[in-house]
Amino acid sequence: MRIARFTNDGVSDAEITMYPFPTDDGLGLELTRFFRADSDDVVLLLHGLPASTDMFIMPEHVNLVTFLLNNGLTDVWSLDFRMSCRHPYDTETHRFTLDDIALFDHPAGLAELRRHIGPHKRIHVIAQCLGSVSFMMSLAAGLVDGIASVTSNSVALVTHVPTWSKLKLAFGPGFFDYVAGVPFLDPRFGDAPVMTRGWMISRMVSLFHRECDVRSCHMISFMWGAGNPGLWSHENLAEETHQRVADLFGANGVHYYRHMRKMVRAGHAVRHDDRFRDLPADYLEAASDIDVPVLFLTGDRNHVFTDSNIVCHEIMSRHNPGLHELRVLPGYGHVDPIIGKNAHVDVFPHILDFITRSGSGAR
Repeated sequence: MRIARFTNDGVSDAEITMYPFPTDDGLGLELTRFFRADSDDVVLLLHGLPASTDMFIMPEHVNLVTFLLNNGLTDVWSLDFRMSCRHPYDTETHRFTLDDIALFDHPAGLAELRRHIGPHKRIHVIAQCLGSVSFMMSLAAGLVDGIASVTSNSVALVTHVPTWSKLKLAFGPGFFDYVAGVPFLDPRFGDAPVMTRGWMISRMVSLFHRECDVRSCHMISFMWGAGNPGLWSHENLAEETHQRVADLFGANGVHYYRHMRKMVRAGHAVRHDDRFRDLPADYLEAASDIDVPVLFLTGDRNHVFTDSNIVCHEIMSRHNPGLHELRVLPGYGHVDPIIGKNAHVDVFPHILDFITRSGSGAR
């Protein structure tokens, strides 16, 4: 089955509307609404880097948007912020950090969302990877409010990674910027013309990945995480998904790695530099004021952020005992809890239950 890029075919029986909006620093972003009926509980989905809304609407199996719509959450939105592979920004030479996203993207996206749904409905956020980190940064900084619950997959405000990832973070950004002359990495480098920089990078990476014959899978493992493969277990993916992972995970600007390197060295989310002095220098310390319930999800095979969400749950629960929850997912890795072929059976019901209890106030 050939699946088109950026298709909405994975969601049926819903009114789909795009809402473009600007940020205060001059980028054009977009919200997508999947609407069946008015609901007091509205869901906002946040992708990771370098993904997009497409990870939530995959046609090859029951996707997260369809699952939510079919189970009573009939007003679902997805925000494509500046990390989205639907936008051109990560193939440009830029110096964006997660601070930019926390300060500019999430507050603006929520303001646009509120403009359409009104001030009184409950908003439940489901966030993946660096979408989760940056949103939790916004929440800790007091830049967003009116949130009823957050579901955080893989990583939030604690940033633990494998040793191999630490080495890549230490040397990778400088090497690719100043030696290789490549300001971004792209899973599609394997399809580049022979002997170009991208082609050579892809071939070099594939020398160390014999677990499958999909070069884009190798590149994504190299870009994030450790292991063969790094972001998922192959058995959790539909074959259609495995063959089109480059459609779901696009180019990745290398400067984000510099901010992540600083966070990894600190062990948790910190401000990158002093451009935004009003943001917390230490987001995890500021998170003690968060009174929003958070469901921390992580696979027990997480080779990208290892035990990050387990530790974050422990730390944040000390400040608010009983408020937050942790769910460790057997057999899952970093992103397959969202894109896995059986996630609608193994993972999504936990999210639905958490949102239902958070929305009704029955905690």
